[in-house]
Amino acid sequence: MSPARPLAFSVSGLTQTFDGVTVLRGVGFSVPVGTTAALVGPPGSGKSTLVEILLGQSKPTSGTASVGGPGSGIGGARPLGALLQPRGLHPTRTVRWHLLVYAAAAGISDDEVDEILATTRLDAAAGVKVQALTPSMQSRLALAIALLGNPPLLILDDPLTGLDAAERAWLFAHLHRHARRGGATLLTAQSLSAVLPVADNLIVLGGGSVVYQGSPRSLRRSHPDRLVVAASSPIALATMLAAEGFTDAVMRSDGRLAIAEASRAEIESAAGRARVRLTEVIPEPVHPDRVLAALTRTAPTPFGMPR
Repeated sequence: MSPARPLAFSVSGLTQTFDGVTVLRGVGFSVPVGTTAALVGPPGSGKSTLVEILLGQSKPTSGTASVGGPGSGIGGARPLGALLQPRGLHPTRTVRWHLLVYAAAAGISDDEVDEILATTRLDAAAGVKVQALTPSMQSRLALAIALLGNPPLLILDDPLTGLDAAERAWLFAHLHRHARRGGATLLTAQSLSAVLPVADNLIVLGGGSVVYQGSPRSLRRSHPDRLVVAASSPIALATMLAAEGFTDAVMRSDGRLAIAEASRAEIESAAGRARVRLTEVIPEPVHPDRVLAALTRTAPTPFGMPR
């Protein structure tokens, strides 16, 4: 049995209340080094509040939140990089000016500023003022600030906003490499489908509570794609499928069966043995954001707290 990885981020029993409104309710999770975790939930679920607590910008009503720990790799000139909402960019300052200011504060050389400009493909815009940048380039600048100095731990609040498909692919590749080198990332998003290509672990928040925590694969197993089948005797077909080990068949109100984990060929074979005629077989893939909506639908959203 391999030893447990040290923790990059750890949250336990975290509760936060503002003016009598509970924004976080007993939240707990951990993110080991060498992994990328996604904190996902709709507006108002408490994501940004949790990020503020992790960064020490806000104190929780109860519970604990810690960044780094023994063996986590935290240390050096800039142990933690953060991307926040709002981005905090000065409209009349240039791209390079922003990076030089942060580099000077962290004791990072100008050479590293040039490296991160090249890495984020902002070198050609180094002298451009923020107000003249496209939203996509502003997002890349905020990311460049977070990545400056190659910190082992990253907290990225909604980093995909403003990025096109190619820029998202670049960011995901960077975070994969970061994890392989022993770094760790906690990122937030409103879309489950958006983070599946990069997340090793998912923490889904709904109304300030954790409604799912685990791997994308486990979530997929609990919400599988289905084939919707119309048959001359759906009960006979379901009985035959169950006898062959395909027990996840749900009868719809229109009399059709929604069958998971069985291929079309397996359903047709079972129908033949049960002497059941199939009149329709339609794939019904489950979109990840439908799963997110189902997970968070019953969770109450704190009124007036779109965080």
